[in-house]
Amino acid sequence: MSGSASHSFKWRLVGWLVLFETVATLVVIAIAVGLLWVTGYLIDGYENGNVDVLKDAITRNQNGDLVLQETPDLTRLRQQAGNIWFIVRDKEGSEGEVPDAFAFATAGLEHMNDARFRLSPDKNARPEAVVKWLESPAGSVQIFSGTEGELTLSRLLLSTTGAFLTIFVPMLLLLAFATVVVTPIVVRRMLSGLSHAASHAAHIEYDQRGIQMPVADVPSEFLPLVTAVNDALVRLDDGYTRHKRFLAQAAHELRTPVAILGARIASLPPGPDKTRLNEDVTRLSILAGQLLDLERLDAQKDEFRPVDLAALAERVIVALAPLAFGAGYEMTFEADQRPVMVTGDEASLERALTNLVQNAIDHGGRRGTITVKVDSQGSIDVCDDGDGIPRSETDKIFEPFQRLRKDGKGAGLGLNLVQKIAHLHGGYVDVARSASGGACMRIVLPLSQGVEA
Repeated sequence: MSGSASHSFKWRLVGWLVLFETVATLVVIAIAVGLLWVTGYLIDGYENGNVDVLKDAITRNQNGDLVLQETPDLTRLRQQAGNIWFIVRDKEGSEGEVPDAFAFATAGLEHMNDARFRLSPDKNARPEAVVKWLESPAGSVQIFSGTEGELTLSRLLLSTTGAFLTIFVPMLLLLAFATVVVTPIVVRRMLSGLSHAASHAAHIEYDQRGIQMPVADVPSEFLPLVTAVNDALVRLDDGYTRHKRFLAQAAHELRTPVAILGARIASLPPGPDKTRLNEDVTRLSILAGQLLDLERLDAQKDEFRPVDLAALAERVIVALAPLAFGAGYEMTFEADQRPVMVTGDEASLERALTNLVQNAIDHGGRRGTITVKVDSQGSIDVCDDGDGIPRSETDKIFEPFQRLRKDGKGAGLGLNLVQKIAHLHGGYVDVARSASGGACMRIVLPLSQGVEA
């Protein structure tokens, strides 16, 4: 298994199943052999004890004749059974002799392959003699002998190992292969409901409300996890709603004192102090509007209406021109004579353009010209002659409360709101440089259907 698969539920399950099957098979074999050994069935009923010992003791002398060498097993057999009798033969000769009771069988040995001789009338008793052809150190030989010997533990283990390798290992391999193939399919089908819930969760956005992970077909073992996530989503929705309500209430409360402050500043005599105070009050008013926009951005698209971008831009310029002139800027406005119609929320779009113009006033270096251009393709450019925006900061400036300079003015919400408003209307915001090297912010919106460019 690979490093990544080792942490997979599916492959860990497969691994444990294969291990369990192997251990269970070995345990069953061990128990079966142990019971047969303890009960004496393998010992008392075993008929090849002599043959096993004789087969290993057969060799050939220098002349190629069959001889029997005294092996430790043969010595042990003689001690246990006394004198043993046997005939060992191949196609060229033989070795040994048989008792008179089995002399009748010697004449037909060349025609025998595997035979048993029982003198007792009990058909369930172990036969007294056997004939077998076996492979020995001396080659293929035929052994005719009694059945006095017993099955030793070492031979039992050796024969069990051979049977295990030839029978049980292939069976285990086949079982393991079936487990590896079948288990992933079963697990995948059983966890399809959980996979569907996870896929649904992957598409949940932070600004979506009332979203829940589906619980249909989720296995009961994982249902508490999915339910806990759904409960957490409900709590997050409640917290977000309280947060939005607080922002809206705070913005409404701010508008009244800001309006009063603006009226009192308007009564002051002209001068640098009045200009700076007007800038600060305008900034406070815009901040209050931005906080309200955070609440209003949840408006549904079915509430959108046709909006003329050229007329909207003209209103914004008329409202902010005195502030720009007082800060030392010139202002120009470029637009076609024909309306540029889009579908959207007029108040939000006006707020977005106001934020861009206010941003140009704050960061344009108090020099040069602020240019607002409405294109017939549905874009609005706001350009200044300031220092511009470094390429490394073009993504960061759209993050909330992010400012290029620590000592900069504003709360860092303006461009974030502009981006949200553009996305809400199916458009986007782009950052470029003006011809003079200053910043150029562009809002691109889709034109209303049926409107020709």
